[in-house]
Amino acid sequence: MAQDFTRYSEPAVGTSAVQIAPGSGTANSNDVIIGISLSNITGSTILADCYINNGSANIYLVKSAPIPSGGSLQVLAGGAKAVMQNGDALSVISDTASSLDVWVSTVDSVS
Repeated sequence: MAQDFTRYSEPAVGTSAVQIAPGSGTANSNDVIIGISLSNITGSTILADCYINNGSANIYLVKSAPIPSGGSLQVLAGGAKAVMQNGDALSVISDTASSLDVWVSTVDSVS
């Protein structure tokens, strides 16, 4: 069975949390996140959070992670993956307005 690889992006995330993936922000099946890239598009260091809400709590993948000017952070590294189940939502936020470009790669509907 072929896998359905999907990507999601969000430019210039700022100080309000933004749901990124999958789809409109919530998983609709067992989805596997295989990569998350957070890139600082400003001239100063920023702090970024990336978390999954499981319906009752925010579970942080990174919290207040510093990203230098022009730098990026690979949230899942070394082959790590994260599974999102039905209803889970991946979100990101920065401490600085319009400062963070986000790219997420997933495999949709894994059984």
